[in-house]
Amino acid sequence: MLPSLAKPLKSEQAVEKSECGLRPCKMEFLLPSVPMVKIFSFLDAFSLLQAAQVNKSWNEVANTDYLWRKLCQKRWFFPDMPRKCWHKQTWKQYFLRQTRQEHTISRAKPEDFIYKEMPGDFGVQGYVSYLSKGGLTMDREGKSVVCVVTSRTKLTAWDIGEGAMTWLSPEQPIDILKLASLPEMHLVITVDKDATVKVWNCRDRDALATNRMLSPCRSLKAVITRHGPVVLAGGTSGDLHTYRVPDLLLISTVHALEAPINQLYCSPHLKWVFLNKKEPRVLPKVFFMDSLLRPAEYPTPVFCVISFTLCVKGFWTPRREDRITLMYQRGAHRTAGFVTFDIELEKTEDKINVEARVVASFKLSCHTQSPEWMGVSDKSVIVCSSGPSLLVYTMTGLQLQRFQDYPEEIMQLLVNPIYVIVTFTDGCLEVYKWEERSYYLTKCYRLQNESHLGQQSMIPKTLCDDVSIIRVVARRAQCFLLAYVMKLCS
Repeated sequence: MLPSLAKPLKSEQAVEKSECGLRPCKMEFLLPSVPMVKIFSFLDAFSLLQAAQVNKSWNEVANTDYLWRKLCQKRWFFPDMPRKCWHKQTWKQYFLRQTRQEHTISRAKPEDFIYKEMPGDFGVQGYVSYLSKGGLTMDREGKSVVCVVTSRTKLTAWDIGEGAMTWLSPEQPIDILKLASLPEMHLVITVDKDATVKVWNCRDRDALATNRMLSPCRSLKAVITRHGPVVLAGGTSGDLHTYRVPDLLLISTVHALEAPINQLYCSPHLKWVFLNKKEPRVLPKVFFMDSLLRPAEYPTPVFCVISFTLCVKGFWTPRREDRITLMYQRGAHRTAGFVTFDIELEKTEDKINVEARVVASFKLSCHTQSPEWMGVSDKSVIVCSSGPSLLVYTMTGLQLQRFQDYPEEIMQLLVNPIYVIVTFTDGCLEVYKWEERSYYLTKCYRLQNESHLGQQSMIPKTLCDDVSIIRVVARRAQCFLLAYVMKLCS
């Protein structure tokens, strides 16, 4: 039926011509636009590109900005189009270029990277965060920039491509304890041991704003919500503080746990906030983000308690708003397993109910070394490390893959919807990518440790944007910011 809708009736053309005195209107796009756009709105990007090849009418509908904007919102929540590209880029062009940019690292080869080593006193904690968004912009401009705590009391900004420091803050009166960033706004948020929160733009000498928590900070997260940019800070008293950025106006304070908040995970589209501390007597909680951001509308915070103890790590399913997988370790032998919950929100006339419903769970074999790191793909596939092995499971416990040809133990996993980066105790990195329309991982390449750091000299902190991979390491009495940078941006 759809192809036939693309051609208007001759009588309709005649009526338009006789009544308006105009030439016959081309109705290929106007007539079927509403039903076709509605149908095409259920397609993914691959299917939409295929539909555009059918005929001219389908091509016009498939290229509608509304459809590609919807895909962008689904994939990246609400991406900000670079201002200088706003009038040059359609949403389709944005989606395709951003997707290609995301896949840059997974499609690269070892020879596509340049190894850089930047010495500095970065401390044993290695507090570092990306200050730039994505690194490489659509027009091949822009820089990959990170912010690092130096000498415990200073902030430094580094141009990764140039391998040079670009900014240094004044020395602070007390050690910096936590670091978070908002790359979209080129801002950094810090908390020191005196519970003082500060916002920096890494250009000016002094902080843009300052505020003070009532108790020391244990967890810090900066995000851009649909109500604006905020900072979430979990204290040792169990209070969760929400501040507006950049002026650090306190929006709300919620007594969330009867213990320090050590774990704070925001869901992909920032609908939920997961809070926890690994203790037998502490049960995790999930808070409805809007109730934290609009206390006048929600006098009582909206949350649910998850009947689950000794959570070691949690991971929200990418591109799904309500699903989280928790990893536990229990008993003298640290028996490990995973439980996946769907967080369900129900609104009635007089109240809002939130419930955590178990959708899957499984326990690892007693012969499997207890994992330290985990992640989840957008298909709810769980990947975890076990000694020198990388294991891939369905959320019900079916083992899909086991990679175990490693001479060293796995120190850290970095998992996102596109790829997985494995860090080993000898400093080497292994890059995998998630197969398209599949549950499996494919090994891409290995980046060798060129500095021969040794097994016990590396701090487990590996980060990446779309064009670089960085980590802070310690060797003997020295610290280094090490980077693998794509040649096209160096």
